[in-house]
Amino acid sequence: MEGRRPTYDELLAENAALRVQVEQLTTRVGQLTAQVAALTKLLEEKNRSGKRQAAPFSKGPPKKNPKAPGRKPGGDYGQHHRRAIPDHVDETYDVPLPVACPECGSRELIDDVTLPQWQTDLPTKPIVRQFDIHCGHCAGCGERVQGRHDLQTSDALGAAASQLGPNVHAAQAILNKEFGLSHGKIARLLKLLFDIRINRSTSCRSVLRTAAKCEPAYEQILAHVRGSPVIKVDETGWKLSGRSAWLHVFVTDDAVLYRLDRRRGHEVAEDIIGLRYDGTLIHDGLASYGWFFRADHQQCVAHLLKRCRELLETAAAGAVRFPRAVKSLLQRGLDVRDRFLVQAIPPHGLASLRGRLTAELQRLVGPVKTHAGNERLAKFLDAHLSEVFWFLSDPAHIAATNNESEFELRFNVIARKLSGGNRSEQGRHAQEVLPSITRTCRKLGREPYAFLHQTLRSPNPIPLYH
Repeated sequence: MEGRRPTYDELLAENAALRVQVEQLTTRVGQLTAQVAALTKLLEEKNRSGKRQAAPFSKGPPKKNPKAPGRKPGGDYGQHHRRAIPDHVDETYDVPLPVACPECGSRELIDDVTLPQWQTDLPTKPIVRQFDIHCGHCAGCGERVQGRHDLQTSDALGAAASQLGPNVHAAQAILNKEFGLSHGKIARLLKLLFDIRINRSTSCRSVLRTAAKCEPAYEQILAHVRGSPVIKVDETGWKLSGRSAWLHVFVTDDAVLYRLDRRRGHEVAEDIIGLRYDGTLIHDGLASYGWFFRADHQQCVAHLLKRCRELLETAAAGAVRFPRAVKSLLQRGLDVRDRFLVQAIPPHGLASLRGRLTAELQRLVGPVKTHAGNERLAKFLDAHLSEVFWFLSDPAHIAATNNESEFELRFNVIARKLSGGNRSEQGRHAQEVLPSITRTCRKLGREPYAFLHQTLRSPNPIPLYH
């Protein structure tokens, strides 16, 4: 009834309800205040770390009890770093006794024994080869023919008869694509150490030419990636002619393939392996990999653990329970893998534990989370439940993380920091081909320099895989 005064009991009930609401709001304000303080502290630390010019790559405070620098005492002292005696000697020098004793000045010196010392040094004089190439024609068809020596890198004559040798071309490719030297520094290095005088443009053209010669080997790597049962993938930002692009990497047990493209979506991976790929893709959860419906997926556990740690840095009160529980569950999965690899768990037990871990994760992500960050992580895990512990289906062959693909990206990231990207289509393709070959050679236990040297000398493609 309007205008009726509330009774005493109604006032008490309303007062109690208001008191509960005030307590809830007070608790919430306290949680938000703690979260703001934590975020403010984190932001200040990030800002300070970005301004530390003396140590921009600091890994944090030093260890409490670090190992002492220098050589360690013991029975192996001096054994690990002893240089092997050279298997041949190119120059020999006789080193007689000095004219007088450096201590007392006496000239009566007695020669007791002659001991050898070996020195390995860089050659300072370049090798200049002249090829007297016989040219003729075929008596049958009249076609022009000419000879070719194993050390030649080209059949060009006339105005292009003066060329660089295969060692120089291979060295420039390795220095630029594996060691990250700019073309200007390569030209300076060759002049300083070997008295070979070239321009920066010469080094650039040499690298592009070497990449063109290695195109068949790149196609071999592409074929091996397509046929691999497990592929680790990742991508990072790049620049092509000053515009944004992406560097993609595909890593298998015997191949590393790079692809530079302006696209980041599924089209790039589709060009490499095809949408019908039915192996296992290990990645960091990028949505574009969801297009590969026939493939099995392994979400990178390291990325999930990182998300949990970031949530724990800023969460307050009850918001810490969910990321803490997910982190513990992921670590249990890694522990199961390690125990299986040392044969502490039988195969049937591994399958059972994988099912239990997945079911427990499903129970964790089910309830709605009030913390926004926890809800985002829960939704992601709920959408990819079967992909979190997929590595336990075959721990010997399926990795739990895509760390290897991230590692392979680092070599090109160094080049990006030095040059900022690529300016031409030829440069873009060379940035795909040569790093793919050098990193694949490392995986195969082959020396990239030797393979490039052999490829440059051969008129026919050299197989990368035997």
